[in-house]
Amino acid sequence: MESKKCYCDTGLLFEDCCGLYLNNNQKAPSALTLMRSRYSAYATHNADYLMGTTYVSERKYYSKSEILRWAVSNKWQKLEILSSSENTVEFKAYFLDSANKPQVHYEFSIFKFENGAWYYLDAKFE
Repeated sequence: MESKKCYCDTGLLFEDCCGLYLNNNQKAPSALTLMRSRYSAYATHNADYLMGTTYVSERKYYSKSEILRWAVSNKWQKLEILSSSENTVEFKAYFLDSANKPQVHYEFSIFKFENGAWYYLDAKFE
């Protein structure tokens, strides 16, 4: 299998970056790492990972089939981190939509650390 760069734009190989969390069941050590791995999960259409890393009380607001539909219908281009703190990450995700038009998704994400793991909790959008 050919090694490829990680989708989250760290410059690392996928297997040495987000692949550790998506394929090897390791827990992301920070909110920023979790956010990067969730972006890679969209790029690799891993809806199970996205649901599993969403905070339990928030999962009822999401549908695995809708997450998968959105992930598959877009071609993920680039991730730009604007800022991050211990439990927040502000970013832009660049993608081509189903009509092949460039789009930018802006998000200010909030994460929660509980029982030794980080979870996506909530977000503000622009």
